[in-house]
Amino acid sequence: MQQRKIFTWRLFYLGLCCSLITGIYAYNKRGNSGINLKNFNVGTNVTQIQKISKKNQDTTIYIQGTVEKTAPLIKQKAYQINDSTGKIWIITNQGNFRVGENVVLKGNVQYKTISLAGKEYGEIYLEEK
Repeated sequence: MQQRKIFTWRLFYLGLCCSLITGIYAYNKRGNSGINLKNFNVGTNVTQIQKISKKNQDTTIYIQGTVEKTAPLIKQKAYQINDSTGKIWIITNQGNFRVGENVVLKGNVQYKTISLAGKEYGEIYLEEK
């Protein structure tokens, strides 16, 4: 009777471990590095969009805001995020955000410059890695 009880517990723990490992593996394979939660406030880890400048290039930051626009790209998507201090575009592999949705995303600050008629125009954006 005692051996049967030990065997049952070992079988239970083995099943629990297999389920946990499968869940962790499946979670990592979904490719979603952003946090998509309604009314979620991270606090000090989030950078206000107005404070992002080209000096921050290649710096990884978090932003939180509302999706205002979407733009499909070949293998990615671009979202315009508004956090009430400003707007910024983020390029990501995630394709599941809707306009009006509140999101928290992590990305690297990038700056691209374009020269037109002797004038230089630039745009800051985020690229999720």
